[in-house]
Amino acid sequence: MMGVQLTLDKVIDRAAELFPDRELVTKRPDGSIHRYTYADAHDRICQLAHALDELEVDDDSRVGVVATNHYRHFELYFGPACTGRSFHMCNMRLPDHHFVHTIEDAGDEVIFVDPALVEKVEANADDLESVEQYVVLADEVPETDLEPVTDYESLLAGQPTEYEWPDIDEDTEYGMCHTSGTTGLPKGVTYSHRAMYLHSVMCGHVDANQVSESDVALPIVPMFHANGWGIPYAATFAGAKQVFPSVHTDPESIAHLIADEEVTVSAGVPTIWLEMAEYLDDNPEVDISNIDRLTVGGSAPPESLIRKYDEEYDAPIIQGWGMTETSPLCTLSTLRKEVKALSPEEQYEYRSKAGFPVPGVDIRVIDDDGNEVPHDDETMGELQVRGPWITDGYHNRPEENEQSFTDDGYLKTGDIAVRDEMGYVDLVDRDKDMIKSGGEWISSVQLENELMAHEGIAEATVIAVEHERWQERPLATIVPTPDADLTAEDLDGHLSETFPSWWLPDKYEFIDEIPKTSTGKFDKKRLRDQYDIVLEADDERDESEPAE
Repeated sequence: MMGVQLTLDKVIDRAAELFPDRELVTKRPDGSIHRYTYADAHDRICQLAHALDELEVDDDSRVGVVATNHYRHFELYFGPACTGRSFHMCNMRLPDHHFVHTIEDAGDEVIFVDPALVEKVEANADDLESVEQYVVLADEVPETDLEPVTDYESLLAGQPTEYEWPDIDEDTEYGMCHTSGTTGLPKGVTYSHRAMYLHSVMCGHVDANQVSESDVALPIVPMFHANGWGIPYAATFAGAKQVFPSVHTDPESIAHLIADEEVTVSAGVPTIWLEMAEYLDDNPEVDISNIDRLTVGGSAPPESLIRKYDEEYDAPIIQGWGMTETSPLCTLSTLRKEVKALSPEEQYEYRSKAGFPVPGVDIRVIDDDGNEVPHDDETMGELQVRGPWITDGYHNRPEENEQSFTDDGYLKTGDIAVRDEMGYVDLVDRDKDMIKSGGEWISSVQLENELMAHEGIAEATVIAVEHERWQERPLATIVPTPDADLTAEDLDGHLSETFPSWWLPDKYEFIDEIPKTSTGKFDKKRLRDQYDIVLEADDERDESEPAE
């Protein structure tokens, strides 16, 4: 067979050659729409490649990108990579000391930054010792203390629109992303050309995301987070039209982009779709039924949300699971043949799970003794994964590497899961979020999902707090819907329909907003810090606890 290397230059070249007139659409920060084509993008990516050469960026170095989702960011997904360099997806939502750590850890030589985010970079510039050049992603440089600095359009102006891509080994790093740092300093994950090429092929598989050239893709998940869940690459590989929302990720903007641009596939965390459901309820004239599938990840969508999008908007939700370490896609709640034969009502049981392993990924669930658990949908263990787009080690973190991988090459995810007889994975909790009460485990995720099925609850999350008798007990933080009048007794009654009494939270906190991480997940670390309390024993409630 021919030794053709699986590299990203072939992905953008294919799109420009076969789908030169296919559109890439961006809603600019000022609300106007920018449109151009794959052919236009290819020309500008070549100009960017020449500009990087002119800046004398080392052939194997990294450039950082601090930006929202738009066409210039898309160009940076390819320009550095196709020249053998690497681009670093910088998370601007991180605390300053974490933000600085990620850039210095990556050793970024150049930082490309949105005008609205210049202040973030300015505030930390004195600590960014590796950075030699700043480029503002705009037509001109705003007033700034950054130096040396230029604007993106001036950088590209006059550069040739053709470039002879170098021969790149498919195992060469094309990109880098850091974890969210919820348990310490963010860890760097590097991605190879081969990994993303194969991930993009998988995303077009009929039993995976099914991304094809007839699709219109709207990646709402930030492009700085785990390759935008791979959508920009997969859509380019397929030749699909793409729509980028830039700063406009509010429910009204997303709903109208879906309707106006005839979006067929999109992806985002559950919060996005929960908020959009509220908007659509108040604005029934906005029709999003052209959506063929919505991928939801980051945390589990409640079954009530899946049902609502099915029944009211004809917009099916597919749950996905992955990590920064996995490029990211590992499972999808697509329906295998045996599940499709079940009634629609029975299918919801499977659609509410983290899903079935996508082609190319090996998955297993291992108990404390190192044995694979039975596929009984009950026995819990740690989820471990292996595959061609799974990292084999963290950047500059030898201690974590020793702890995070098995001797036979599986990544220990830290997620607690069960598997059923058909092979579907259901995530029970993160290892650190499980609640151990009186020696028995309680799943915070399952409690959260059931709470959010309550019509009076907009958001809910559950954490463990210290208890003077049972070591740990659940505490639930609840954001009620505007007209709801909820009590702890109401919620106990609701949960009692599904769970034993000893699972019920000992305390409910009704709040206005649940804090979120930089990637839109519920920030349980902040909640644990906020509710650093010790609950007293309650004789009446303790009667229902498991025996010590």
